[in-house]
Amino acid sequence: MIRLDGVNKYFDDFHALKNINLDIPRGQVVVVIGPSGSGKSTLCRAINRLETIEQGTIYIDGERLPEEGKDLARLRSEVGMVFQSFNLFPHMTIRDNVTLGSIKVRGMPKNTAQALALDLLDRVGIGNQAKKYPAQLSGGQQQRVAIARALAMQPKVMLFDEPTSALDPEMVNEVLDVMTDLAHEGMTMVCVTHEMGFARKAAHRVLFMADGEIIEDSDPQSFFDNPQHERSQDFLSKILSN
Repeated sequence: MIRLDGVNKYFDDFHALKNINLDIPRGQVVVVIGPSGSGKSTLCRAINRLETIEQGTIYIDGERLPEEGKDLARLRSEVGMVFQSFNLFPHMTIRDNVTLGSIKVRGMPKNTAQALALDLLDRVGIGNQAKKYPAQLSGGQQQRVAIARALAMQPKVMLFDEPTSALDPEMVNEVLDVMTDLAHEGMTMVCVTHEMGFARKAAHRVLFMADGEIIEDSDPQSFFDNPQHERSQDFLSKILSN
């Protein structure tokens, strides 16, 4: 479903992604972890070209991701993305935030889009908030709206870039629960997160990144119980001792 061949990304002289080769089959949940500045978010953002790349090729569902134009917009619409910040439109109701993309980009009739939005809001546990505005919701609720909005585009892939890092601790689980449900339903997902419990419970695969490279790629049990690389061992000892 997602394939990266020889992907390199620079920010001026800084080599942010170093020759990344990655294959993610349909329905697989991949959690990307690693220290700050290791390239995790850059990798996530490159998959739908929110970050341009200098070298390499990215494929979504067998189709090469173009650099620009209508074909890029079409392919990008098949890749849902949830960020640290919720990026909801403050002047629009929750329902209208969720329907906007499916009406404007997908061309869905308004009544169909609204029915889908209510369905998705129920699915993420906030169907009763549809007529409210973002400022009336907690951070955890707003992030669940952002997930519903991404799902309203009926994407083939979901990308999560540290979706819980801006939330108060008591709100984290309500978002992770929605993500776990999605994982169990077979959505192809790439999740950049520091939530190790989610990685253990929901991931098929853990990628550990350092200095712009994927230095470990294994199933969660192997990674957490027996990390192979010295950098992984050091990172885990710091994270798990807190």
